[in-house]
Amino acid sequence: MDTKILTVDEIMDMIDDIYIDEYPLYAELFYMDSRSAVQKMGKRLETQYKKHLIEVVRTKKMKEYEKSFFDSGCKIIAGVDEVGRGPLAGPVVAAAVILPQDFNVLGINDSKKLTEKKREELVREIEKHALSIGIGIVDNKIIDEINILNAAKLAMRKAIESLTYEPEHILIDALKLEDVKINQTGIIKGDEKSISIAAASIVAKVKRDKMMREYHNLYPQYDFVSNKGYGTQKHYEGIQKYGLCPLHRRTFVNIE
Repeated sequence: MDTKILTVDEIMDMIDDIYIDEYPLYAELFYMDSRSAVQKMGKRLETQYKKHLIEVVRTKKMKEYEKSFFDSGCKIIAGVDEVGRGPLAGPVVAAAVILPQDFNVLGINDSKKLTEKKREELVREIEKHALSIGIGIVDNKIIDEINILNAAKLAMRKAIESLTYEPEHILIDALKLEDVKINQTGIIKGDEKSISIAAASIVAKVKRDKMMREYHNLYPQYDFVSNKGYGTQKHYEGIQKYGLCPLHRRTFVNIE
């Protein structure tokens, strides 16, 4: 292929149709073009391909826990995680996700390390490929009654119970669910080390954020759309001016 017969704009349009595995080949072709703009495109493709390879390796490492259980004969493994332990308002939300053995979507990671846009993109991929997804929600009133740790565990149990299939093994981020009679493994920083747990963290985060945006329409004075119930300055200012709303966790907020 002789890139010199193409304009820079034509080459830019062509890049959109190149598969990422072909980036090194096209980068080499672009480097042979005397135009600096085309050479810069080659450099960009080379950089993106290197990032892609790093992500492939990272994703493969995140599947090691799942692979070990698949190799031992387990066929249904659920990753479980929760979000919303720290906010002053709103529920704690947990998700349980069963991924197929051949799940190979790149970019899955601890939801806190991803942008909102990336989480939204990934949750669509997770929903498309997952064998089953369960959601568990525990509201602020129950949190105040039983404390946040017990509420988080309750949300996780609800998520597991709402799965279409009963898991043979559960991977959980750092916790043990004593009253769940399914083999389980707690993994410290599991949302960084297990692709199933990371997928669950993304699903739970997207679900809870959506709920808090909807709550903002009811109680805009607390800026839930931005802080998702966490204790930002604007949130505290809203509490001082308007008091607590029905979504606040009374055991989390000290006001005179």
